Amino acid sequence: MKKIVYLLLAPLLLINSHLLQAQEITNGSLENYQKRHPLYDFLKNDLSNSDTIPDYASKPNPLKITGTVYLNDGITPAENVILFINQADENGNYELQTIDGKRSVYHRAWVKTGSDGTYSFYTFIPGKDRFSNALKSIHLAIKDPEASQETGFDLVFDNDPRLSKSCRKRLKKQGIDTILKPETSDGILVAKKDIVLDKQFREGIAKK
Repeated sequence: MKKIVYLLLAPLLLINSHLLQAQEITNGSLENYQKRHPLYDFLKNDLSNSDTIPDYASKPNPLKITGTVYLNDGITPAENVILFINQADENGNYELQTIDGKRSVYHRAWVKTGSDGTYSFYTFIPGKDRFSNALKSIHLAIKDPEASQETGFDLVFDNDPRLSKSCRKRLKKQGIDTILKPETSDGILVAKKDIVLDKQFREGIAKK
């Protein structure tokens, strides 16, 4: 088996988010809120298995990342797994925002798998900072309900000229597959990325 590695929220959701976060602050957990991983900062009480990154409709090179999360047998769908992405804009710049004193990347989204393990992100291909040699990447974090903490890795693009042969060989040797290979479907780029949750994944490595 091949192992593969928000329209803007309505003002009401933003208001609800601030109310929830204000409650956290009132309860004396401001420090925890500011220090915790942004994966836990979703603005909805009930996540779905599909989410859209801010400004998606206005960005060039729209991209759908979709797949299934499996348990370590590679067959059984994994339920209640939270996936979080954040990324640079089309120019390679990270737009930042501040909510209740906590700075975060603006272009971000969350999903939570259902009983079938599937998920979808509607986003766009990020740009490349012209002053850096880093790869174009979408940063993915995952919270497996059986894991004590979140883990993650960077999704990179197969057609990125900076993805060298040596880098590809290194990833292959380590059994890591985080390369997206988008293909056009119904006027949008679609990249399939299945994820298997195994022991090594829970230690921070996505492995075939």
